[in-house]
Order: sequence, then C-alpha cells, then structure tokens
Amino acid sequence: MNIVIAGGSGGIGSAFVEVLARRPDVEKIIATCNSHSSALDDAKVIWQPLDLTDEAAIGDWAAQTDEIDWLINATGILHTPAQGPEKSVRQIDPAFFLMNMSINALPALLLAKHLHGKFRHGRPAVFATISARVGSIEDNRLGGWVSYRASKAALNMSLRTLAIEWRRTLPNVAVVALHPGTTDTALSKPFQRNVPHGQLFTPGYSVNCMLSVLEKLKPADSGQFLAFDGERLPW
Repeated sequence: MNIVIAGGSGGIGSAFVEVLARRPDVEKIIATCNSHSSALDDAKVIWQPLDLTDEAAIGDWAAQTDEIDWLINATGILHTPAQGPEKSVRQIDPAFFLMNMSINALPALLLAKHLHGKFRHGRPAVFATISARVGSIEDNRLGGWVSYRASKAALNMSLRTLAIEWRRTLPNVAVVALHPGTTDTALSKPFQRNVPHGQLFTPGYSVNCMLSVLEKLKPADSGQFLAFDGERLPW
C-alpha cells in the first residue's frame, strides 16, 4: 500500500507513521510536516514539508504524488501558547476562530481537491481525517470550546459532503471522520487532569485502535463518523 499521512510530525500523525512503517504490506509512506523534525528514519518513509493551509503548495505537492491507497489527515489545533479554547462565547476572538477553521477544517478539502486523481486506480481506498467527538452537534451537552467544536463540525460536514460526491466519482474510496479518543499529545496536555482514569490513551494505542477500524472499511462504509473502537458517532 501507498499511504499519505498529512500532519505526520504531530502526536497522532507520528504514531501513525511509526506503526504503519512496521507493516510488511506498506510499501511507501509520504508523511507531510511543517519541518522535518521527526526522529523516525525508515526507508519506507518520505518526509515532505508542506503547509496544509496553502493551496498553491498543496497543488504543487499533489502533482508530484503517486497513486494513494490510504490518506490519513492528522493535522489539527486546539490551543496556541497564547490562547486556549473558549469557556464562553464572550471569549470569541475572530483571529483564533479563523485559525481553527483554517487548520482543522480546510486541509481535508484542499487535499481532496488536489488528490482526487490519485485515487482513480480502482482499488478499495481510504480517505480518513482525524476529527473529534466534541465536533458532534447532537452530542454537545457541555458547551464551550466554541472555535474547536465549530471547526470540527465544519470538518465533519465537509467529509460527509465529500463522501456523497465521491460515491459518484470515486466509488472505490471510503471517506470517514475518526475520533481518536483523548490521547496523550501536546494538543490535550493542558486538559489531561480532567480525564477519567483509564481514558487517556497513548498515541500508539489510539492509532492501533483506529487502524483496526480502517482495515475493516469497505467503500460502502463511506460517509461515517467513527470512534477509535468502531462506534458510529452522531453527526
């Protein structure tokens, strides 16, 4: 298999790269990153710096990319050194809101736009993006985290819409949103003290769970929002 990991230098992305590089059925992994800072050095892994919010850069990069069997988009943001997720709508900052949209929602659409042709090989394929359960509108019972929730909800709608379109143009591809569970990465670090015992996953555990879900996917499963344990989540 030829696999693309977008956001491959992040906590979950790097775990995907590490786990998949050990699999004998994986021939090549293209891992995108802001800068090549990963310690993983494997002959299967090709690190390529790429700004996933820059459409021109994505277009140039995609033109040089070979056929893809799996694409896993693991890029995302919850907070910056200067700003955390909102506790109230009174804390909404337009620049931070748009940053969340730009990093959490937009890359999946740009990747789909420019990599469409790389999935035309006819083999069963996967286009998966890491979302979050807090992006579910129906499941929102606590409020808060407005920018993050809204951007993940926008991502989910984008993937659902893409799945409908690709059923016509790329019926071999399963398009899915994935909830990884609360994972021990820099993204969740400031909020881990509130996580119940046993519900904070290592990146490796989360990734292995999600890979078990991806391996079972068929093109007919396209358009689903799935948790790490295979539970189908409400949009």
